[in-house]
Amino acid sequence: MGVIKDRHGTYYARKTVPAKPTGLRRAVALELGTAKPAQSHLKRSLGTKDVRDANVRAKPVLAEFDRIIAKAKARLAATTEAVVKRTSLNDTEIKRMAEYVYATALKEDEALRFSGRLELLGPHGENVNADAHGDILRDFQQQFAVGDVSFAEQRAQNALAGFGITLDPSCTAYHSLCIESAKAFLKALDDIGLRYAGAVIETPRLAGSKALDDHREGRTLQDALDGWKRHRARPKRTVDEFGRSVDMFIQLHGNMPVMAIKKTHAIEFRKALQDAPRHRTGDLLRATLPAQAAWGREHPDEPRITAATVNKQLGGVQSICIWANDNGLVPDDVQWTDPFSKLRLPEERSERTSFDAAELQQLFSAPIFTDHRFPLGAHGAAGFWLPVLALFTGARQAELGSLTAANVRTDAETGVALLHFVTERARGKRVKTDASERVVPVHPDVIRLGFLAYVEERRKADGADAWLFPSVAPDRGRAGIPAWYSGLAVTCARRA
Repeated sequence: MGVIKDRHGTYYARKTVPAKPTGLRRAVALELGTAKPAQSHLKRSLGTKDVRDANVRAKPVLAEFDRIIAKAKARLAATTEAVVKRTSLNDTEIKRMAEYVYATALKEDEALRFSGRLELLGPHGENVNADAHGDILRDFQQQFAVGDVSFAEQRAQNALAGFGITLDPSCTAYHSLCIESAKAFLKALDDIGLRYAGAVIETPRLAGSKALDDHREGRTLQDALDGWKRHRARPKRTVDEFGRSVDMFIQLHGNMPVMAIKKTHAIEFRKALQDAPRHRTGDLLRATLPAQAAWGREHPDEPRITAATVNKQLGGVQSICIWANDNGLVPDDVQWTDPFSKLRLPEERSERTSFDAAELQQLFSAPIFTDHRFPLGAHGAAGFWLPVLALFTGARQAELGSLTAANVRTDAETGVALLHFVTERARGKRVKTDASERVVPVHPDVIRLGFLAYVEERRKADGADAWLFPSVAPDRGRAGIPAWYSGLAVTCARRA
């Protein structure tokens, strides 16, 4: 196990110190008290030239190497600020990391074979004499039979590092991961033996972890998100929402190439979202999606996030994947199908309803309209004009709140006063979609109430680009109708 022979025929025990987590090799050097800035290998003479004797002597030496690395990891964790240890893993994470253990073992073995070396992969990631491979496998099978999975613990820790997860080794999930890692590693050793016998065993290509993902340019989900952001200017709110959706997907599955995302990944993402709690406090505010989902399953009586929110997160990742496929981030020779298609959950109908005639009459009988007495929350003239404009135009709150004097123009040929709803990104003015840019005639009743005169007053006071309603304009916060008028709907305009 991890036995090598020098040019004089003497055998040595040798183990590679993992490169992940970052800083581990430096921590090992500190643990050994050497003058080296980093220790990439551990090596010790076994004092024999007999291979079988060397294999026997190597076991305690390699076990000592494992203890040194474990202590170095503890040292590294203790000196790393703001390390948040998780205490749970979901089934998907454990499955992915077990697959990682299997694929990593075969990948290392494949690298040795194609390098021209005669040795095979050892249980600690080292090269071993082919004659000893069967003995090693049987030894570990016997350990596993009695519940000893310590031989795979280092592999499990490497998988955690590969997925960027810090897990409390005292929790139940850690033991479960070690068990599944042991199964995966035994299967890998068995398949490595079959390779030695001449069988063709393919090395799986995993895309879910940081360590195995080759990050080919423009292919991963994160690459797709970055490209989507650069493609054209988009509303900050949309960018933040899509970024959050992609981040949660990556927390669950890793930064996968878009072409590798399958329907099963999308379904598992939806299931995790459905398990996430609606209200989060304390550590849950910073928790990853897998941790949130695990907490939700442990607290079945707590309310979950709504179907509408689940659909929003699914839609965010779906939009990025579709953009990636449309913009060449999926290879031309790959038959790509949208994995998020038909996964939306049925949503409850909104409890919001339109105002009927009686309700509208009651609303516009308020003193602000009948006696021009403005309540404290009316935001000045906005309290009068925004409900009126909402009633007669059916425009959205933010669209009305961000109108400027320049947006009100009279057509030279017809003499009709027009409202122009357009995007002006430099001033924070946006419409919901490109198709929302439009021109709406000013209703004669709105003109009769003095709207055009009010516009002219604002133009004279602050210029042609003056905000019509400065108290609710974009540069004062989110533009919109004052709270006590926020129920006006598009249907109201149609009824009027």
